Amino acid sequence: MTPNTPAHGATPAPDFRPIDWLPRDIAVERRADGVVVLRSNTPLQPYAPHLPSLLARWATERPDRTWLAQRRGPERQWRKLSYSEAKQQVDSLTQALLDLNLAPGRVVTILSGNSLEHALLTQAAMQARLPVAPISPAYSLMSQDHAKLKYLFGLVQPAVVLVQDGPMFQKALDALDLRGVTVLHVERPPQLPEGCTPSRAFETLARTPVTPAVAESIAAITPDTTAKLLFTSGSTGMPKAVINTQRMMCANVAQSSQVRRPTADHHPVYLDWMPWNHTMGGNALFNALLNEGGTLYIDDGRPLPGQIEETLRNLREVSPTYYANVPAGYAALAAAMEKDSALCDNFFRNLRMMAYGGARLPDDLYERMQALAVRSTGHRIVFYTGWGSTETAPTSTGTYWNTERVGLIGLPFPGVELKLLPTAGGKYELRLRGINVTPGYYGRPDLTQAAFDEEGFYKIGDAGSFVNPDDPAQGLIFSGRVAEEFKLTTGTFVHVGELRTAAIAAASPVLLDALVAGQDRPFVALLAWPNLHACRQLIGDPEAGFDTVVAHPAVRERVRAGLSAHNAEAAGASSMRVARVLLMTEPPSIDGNELTDKGYINQRAGLDRRAALVERLYADTPDAEVMVL
Repeated sequence: MTPNTPAHGATPAPDFRPIDWLPRDIAVERRADGVVVLRSNTPLQPYAPHLPSLLARWATERPDRTWLAQRRGPERQWRKLSYSEAKQQVDSLTQALLDLNLAPGRVVTILSGNSLEHALLTQAAMQARLPVAPISPAYSLMSQDHAKLKYLFGLVQPAVVLVQDGPMFQKALDALDLRGVTVLHVERPPQLPEGCTPSRAFETLARTPVTPAVAESIAAITPDTTAKLLFTSGSTGMPKAVINTQRMMCANVAQSSQVRRPTADHHPVYLDWMPWNHTMGGNALFNALLNEGGTLYIDDGRPLPGQIEETLRNLREVSPTYYANVPAGYAALAAAMEKDSALCDNFFRNLRMMAYGGARLPDDLYERMQALAVRSTGHRIVFYTGWGSTETAPTSTGTYWNTERVGLIGLPFPGVELKLLPTAGGKYELRLRGINVTPGYYGRPDLTQAAFDEEGFYKIGDAGSFVNPDDPAQGLIFSGRVAEEFKLTTGTFVHVGELRTAAIAAASPVLLDALVAGQDRPFVALLAWPNLHACRQLIGDPEAGFDTVVAHPAVRERVRAGLSAHNAEAAGASSMRVARVLLMTEPPSIDGNELTDKGYINQRAGLDRRAALVERLYADTPDAEVMVL
């Protein structure tokens, strides 16, 4: 059945707003040992030589168009930066970096989050041929021991460090050896130890007179020049510094553009909060926007209680053409739009595509968002998702067709080869090779060698399966991390990623995330974190804390009903059936390695850290807080 073909007697679904998708022309190689290799038959289109060339292009062709905007000042009004203004400041900052006379390849680190200055310094570092390394603000502001920050600082040994506000990052800076390091600040300066050069004001450097040395430096950029060092999530240990070359990033934005080809008169407008230290926000979104010459409104909101309101305020003023969020963000947005038709109309007015990531989008949430889209526009809006990693710049596959199915990771982009190695239960281990794949890890040749197989495929560590093994063009389904899988005492394999996303979706919207327990146990059980925002809405108490929501009968019943329905669908499959659940009140810990800076839950670390809770799940006579399904 095609997406718009109804069952007999059913009302036809409204059409999707049209997108010019690349046809799915996939070559399938089936090897004798069961390995399958997928690749696109479509050649990759030409792409830019480097990212600074894109900024220069739009500064010439669209000088007055807004590139970036961010709310500033006590009145929180939009401060807008045009392409021409940005290019002038980037050139001045490039000159300032060149004036430091740093050795080739020295690193520029950014400790603070998304901002106009963050973007400008990133482009300037690239023009100066200095790798820029944005480090998660969580390592500075949320960590108590700064262990990961100190480790990364020692790994890349930066020559320049940027902070938005000195006093806010004072404790983090105090934990670092800053001798010989140039510290830059945007707002207030930090207090640096005796013997260190005083912090320099960003605003002053952004007015540095430009000499021909800037153009000479830009001309010396090659496709192999290291543009960024982006850090992995640290879900299996300390984060690794992934080398991102100009070639891999520029090729990747060409790949994503080629599969959803924009019209000539298209003016992309994004509103986005995803952090630029993460490859999805800093590469997939930021670089794609720059490639298209669009406008990005920096969203200082988050899909969290007390912060989603900022996003909603912004969406009352900005009508995006493309919007991306995690499922929890869409849940909060849907709830707000169902009560506010003006917000709904403004959100969908120019929207051509929605994208999701981080977790499977629940089916009921998909239907709610589509109902809202039809109410406002008469059309459905395609939900798009892709798959990849920090090592692949990041997106290597995408759902580049009008699919109604959520949970897919799509098909390979032009220039990408996807190798599938058969594992248990009809799943495959996934590996990648292509122009967008990293050459390796900074300062760790041992890890680089271990990351690739004998054919040069990157061992990403994820698992997947075909929607239809007889028709690979229908795409692939994400099945979690290979390393997280385990066996029950019955010998049954549990695919943790698949079960985790299915369980969270089944209990939508009251579960935010979960730890899947059961290794060497007779059944699967969950330690689950409630979605505080959704639970507050459910019980009608906007101030309720975690202790209140986890004990509330309405929340517990929603979890019980959702997972009972999930179990009924799983029938006799013990690998997918959840037998017990315990709701937790303590958030996941960054210092305890339970939570990566990108929000990914480290299953093994979480289960080890919460071993006492696991024992409560498997007690012969569980206590009253454990839900038995």
